Amino acid sequence: MRQPKLLLPWGETTILGRQVDVWRQLSTVRQTAVVCAAADEAMRAELDRLKIAASDRILNPCPERGMFSSVRCAAQWSGWEAGLTHWAISLGDQPHLRPETLRRLVETSAARPEQICQPQFRGRAGHPVLLPKNSFLMLRETGAGTLKEFLETLAADVVTCEVDDPGLDFDIDTPADYERALAVFLRPR
Repeated sequence: MRQPKLLLPWGETTILGRQVDVWRQLSTVRQTAVVCAAADEAMRAELDRLKIAASDRILNPCPERGMFSSVRCAAQWSGWEAGLTHWAISLGDQPHLRPETLRRLVETSAARPEQICQPQFRGRAGHPVLLPKNSFLMLRETGAGTLKEFLETLAADVVTCEVDDPGLDFDIDTPADYERALAVFLRPR
């Protein structure tokens, strides 16, 4: 991307800022924590701007190992508030997801509290994933190499909720993807 993807502009904030804002708007969210590389000064400045307390920053010592290493760092982190029952594993580069999608996911999880909940669009499951405590804690010791593999081992415990959100099928991985996301999801037509 030629620069940190999560720090790219998105409306009046950044890609990460949009994600944090949308989750904070949900009344059921009690704690928002962000996994990041330890020595990333630009990310530190953005987290300061977003008012993510230093105590809610989970440092990943090996971010080069990929997304699942960040997920595992979150599962092993001791800073979670007591009493949390569910965790949302949300990709930082999904600013284009509709708030209704996240609400629907949370509602589905509330109706099926013992199950892992995942949104799906046109039959294809995506992120974010909501995990009950027992499943989240299993991430600490899993032998799975990816979140997808982990979820496959618990397939009987996964419930999906169909949503009308084309953003679930959209990844921002290249500069062209970013420009297309801005055009499709942000800029007025």
